[in-house]
Amino acid sequence: MTRRPDGKLTFETFGAEKGPQDECGVFGVWAPDEEVAKLTFYGLYALQHRGQESAGIATSDGKRIVVYKDMGLVSQVFTENDLATLTGKLAIGHCRYSTTGSSTWANAQPTLRSTNHGTLALAHNGNLTNTGDLAETLSKIAPKNDHGMHATTDTEIMTALIAAQEGKNFESSALAILPLLKGAFSLVFMDEHTLYAARDRNGVRPLVIGKLDHGWVVASESAALDIVGASFVREVECGEFIAIDENGLRSTRWAEPEPKGCIFEYVYLARPDTSIAGRNVHTTRVALGAQLAKEHPVSADLVIPVPESGTPAAVGYARESGIPYGAGLVKNSYVGRTFIQPSQTIRQLGIRLKLNPLRDVIEGKRIVVVDDSIVRGNTQRALIRMLREAGALEIHVRISSPPVKWPCYYGIDFASRAELIAAGLEVEEIRRSIGADSLGYVSMEGLVAATTIAESKLCTACFTGEYPIDIPADLSAGKNLLEIVNRYE
Repeated sequence: MTRRPDGKLTFETFGAEKGPQDECGVFGVWAPDEEVAKLTFYGLYALQHRGQESAGIATSDGKRIVVYKDMGLVSQVFTENDLATLTGKLAIGHCRYSTTGSSTWANAQPTLRSTNHGTLALAHNGNLTNTGDLAETLSKIAPKNDHGMHATTDTEIMTALIAAQEGKNFESSALAILPLLKGAFSLVFMDEHTLYAARDRNGVRPLVIGKLDHGWVVASESAALDIVGASFVREVECGEFIAIDENGLRSTRWAEPEPKGCIFEYVYLARPDTSIAGRNVHTTRVALGAQLAKEHPVSADLVIPVPESGTPAAVGYARESGIPYGAGLVKNSYVGRTFIQPSQTIRQLGIRLKLNPLRDVIEGKRIVVVDDSIVRGNTQRALIRMLREAGALEIHVRISSPPVKWPCYYGIDFASRAELIAAGLEVEEIRRSIGADSLGYVSMEGLVAATTIAESKLCTACFTGEYPIDIPADLSAGKNLLEIVNRYE
């Protein structure tokens, strides 16, 4: 835990190894007859799984934009009184997990810029791959004292570029800048009167449109639409720019679509009650479990999930195999973030802070443990040791994704390649390392089939190493954004 210069505390995650993290969740609403700040609050609450480090909301009453943001969970950042001060007819919101730029207040979103056209607020989910080129472009089109970076994120660079562009309005400025951006980005942004949204030409990160009775919503996932009472209209298309104001919704195609949706959304990132490309994520994960049972059958007494991410696949495995399903692990949902620094003794308990076995359920049984992925292997190693101590006779681990062998440069915080256990070990070696009696991963073919999307339209880089968007040497060498940008400051 660290203390900011203003005296506020930042948060520390402890306990078991954290899983893969998506960079952000974004939400936008244009609804003159609604309390837009509260709608945005609940939209971000529904997207909290996509980012837990900071949260922010910007609103406009038609005359000025007000931004409120801070470190912490959505429920910790905003009070009823805070939301009451955020009045207006349109709003955007953001919850953040950092992949580029450190976890600091300065890097919380939405970002804000004043320009000749008015005020620009912007929120971003994804990760750009050409920040060095963009920083150089920015240094050429705007004097340093006009574009000095207030944060160390690619979001800040995009905001500065749009603000510095000499278009007749933000719409024309954005359409001039979007083709310069490479990588993954789903954006919501606004001026005093209009809500905007855009998605990269590959559609790596999700973005959907919803309709209220008298307004519109844009969000990272369809589950957020459900929470605020908006009906799903469609996904924002790859290479599409959208503007929403009193005249309704208008769409512009700024790039030819080349779909490469992130396959890991189906495995872990998206909420199970979200739909992607018309298919419910929970249904996909249950299908993955059934495929696992076909590919890696085993004689056992009980199938248990690693909650919550392994639950749908465990249900599918149990159904397909005929082995009874049971809850063998209890999860503490509240241990992830705290103001209290854990003692060394508590740290050594590791995974028990988050998961504890039900001894009466698993003692004396051969169990199948289903999880979504293995990153470093530390969690599975500790979990298996804990289950053996609780009396499990045999432990067969089944993973509803292929081995994760490659890092992501498009907005997911995986470990580095050197830290990924599957990058250096074969499956049998991983089994011995984590101490399981057997280990089975679903095949790449099985994963793709469960999504019902053609493999050519998916990004599978974390499993295959085949990156659909070029990765520059700066990123592949592990340089951070601040190092890259400082060359042009």
